[in-house]
Amino acid sequence: MLRESVLYSRSAKNIILCDVCSHHCRLSDGQSGVCGVRLNDNGILIVKNYAELVTYAVDPIEKKPLYHFLPGSKAYSIASYGCNFRCGFCQNFAIAQKYQNTDKRFIEEVLPEEIVSRVKKTGAESIAYTYTEPTVFLEYVIETAKLAKENGLKNVFISNGFFTDKAFELLVPYIDGYNIDLKSFNDDFYVKYCGGRLEPVLQTIKRIADSGKWLEITTLIIPGKNDTLYELESVASYIAEVSLNIPWHITAFYPQNLFLSVPATPIEKMEKAFSIGVKKGLKYVYLGNVASVERTVCPVCKKSVIEREGYRISLCNVENGICVFCGAKIDGVFL
Repeated sequence: MLRESVLYSRSAKNIILCDVCSHHCRLSDGQSGVCGVRLNDNGILIVKNYAELVTYAVDPIEKKPLYHFLPGSKAYSIASYGCNFRCGFCQNFAIAQKYQNTDKRFIEEVLPEEIVSRVKKTGAESIAYTYTEPTVFLEYVIETAKLAKENGLKNVFISNGFFTDKAFELLVPYIDGYNIDLKSFNDDFYVKYCGGRLEPVLQTIKRIADSGKWLEITTLIIPGKNDTLYELESVASYIAEVSLNIPWHITAFYPQNLFLSVPATPIEKMEKAFSIGVKKGLKYVYLGNVASVERTVCPVCKKSVIEREGYRISLCNVENGICVFCGAKIDGVFL
């Protein structure tokens, strides 16, 4: 479904400057942006994927991953097609990057009102904008999230963080929690492997933290690409500088897409990254995509207060955000 973009400006001769993401694409008539779903149509920036879902599912919130946002709850996850990055290691590249060949038989047009109606029938407590990059279907996110809030639902935004200040200001009234990928602390990595830049992502992380909205960060550790000691320490140091309360998800890579010749992340490298995060003072550090019990440890008494096996919570000693053992606050958003 076609819809006019909420963020763009027009100059002479119908040249458009898109203000949704930090590419700031400058588009001539008939030209599409990096995302492939925003088109200059005679001086109007058209969104081509409004309300066009390529996938949806009811997921554990822990799958996002969000470990401190309504733990144990369900999220109704939705995605349209398109992305403003070109990550060669993307696990969802078929729907995120292959939008030109998206088979319309696999697209379902679902308006925001219907999304909210579906969510309420499932009993999910939140809507997750995820799987692909939700920035590229920003208008759909905003209208759905606004309606969700009016119906007592939460909204979470799972993103590469490459969106503008203007986009963030439109999102912030409606989005309750974010997980942002901090893929590397090396701008060359972003340029070479993602088609993006580091600095806008760092700015996004800082903006979210300053807004008071809940934030968790994920880093996929790719052998030989972003796994040097300097890289891992730089990522952990930056997160610690923003806030020691931000959970850091260290995720194992497995060969896929254009990175089939890159080996899976050794568990020793994951454990090293974990120890770096703890050494830097981060209160909550987790290992993802590995077979292990993930524990949230109380930052005061050091007892295990939440334990997860896969995406299932097997133990919870947190009540209303408080450790039952010592009464300390566990950072997050709790039921």
